[in-house]
Amino acid sequence: MQRLNVSGVEFLQFDLFPKKTLRHASFLKHGGHSQTPFASLNFSTRAGDCAQKVSLNLQKAQTVLGISCLSRLEQCHSAHVVEASPSLLQRADGMSTQQLGLGLMILHADCQAAIFYDPIHRAIAAVHCGWRGNVGNIYQNTVLHMHKSYGTQPQDLRVGISPSLGPEACEFINYKTELPPEFLPFKFKTCHFNLWEISRWQLLQAGVLDHHIEFSGMCTYTHTADCYSYRRSKLCGHHATFVMLSLD
Repeated sequence: MQRLNVSGVEFLQFDLFPKKTLRHASFLKHGGHSQTPFASLNFSTRAGDCAQKVSLNLQKAQTVLGISCLSRLEQCHSAHVVEASPSLLQRADGMSTQQLGLGLMILHADCQAAIFYDPIHRAIAAVHCGWRGNVGNIYQNTVLHMHKSYGTQPQDLRVGISPSLGPEACEFINYKTELPPEFLPFKFKTCHFNLWEISRWQLLQAGVLDHHIEFSGMCTYTHTADCYSYRRSKLCGHHATFVMLSLD
């Protein structure tokens, strides 16, 4: 994974993905217009940030990546995956496309934002996965959706997962009612769970190859300078992760 800076805007890019055919980024906090407590590259008005500043942040990110057409979701912590649409705000947490030049955007703060890339059928997906997404196995649903829609074979997929809540910060005091028994092998201490490894396990179970999975390894809770964290502070901004099949 590489950390880049373009005009003060800082973002991460995965080594798994080709630079020429895929434009993508998982943006960090730096280089935006928002003020404290949303400073500075916040992409959401949910916690009360100024809509104009969020719009300016979005424009800045799109300019950095060269994305003019964008598809977004009404994210709801589901396991639902849909075909991306720039004209519809669909209620789902995953979307996919083969359309060149259509950017997919996922908002996240502690949750995982995952990019799926099928280089054989030239298809992509963007997924929002919190612990509820893991419980519903949205990653498996994404693999199945891409297979049905494009003929994607899971062993061909490349998957990159953004900064998100790390194991030491994943405390579930109500895990007996919130999490399924199959997650128990990933429990440590009294009630901590490794959601990174749960996601890896679910991707492997869906047929994705281990060396085709790349995690940022950055915990949003502990990396205070770079990351927003809802678990650290309820009044915070949201990151955005983008992906687009290039027109070039």
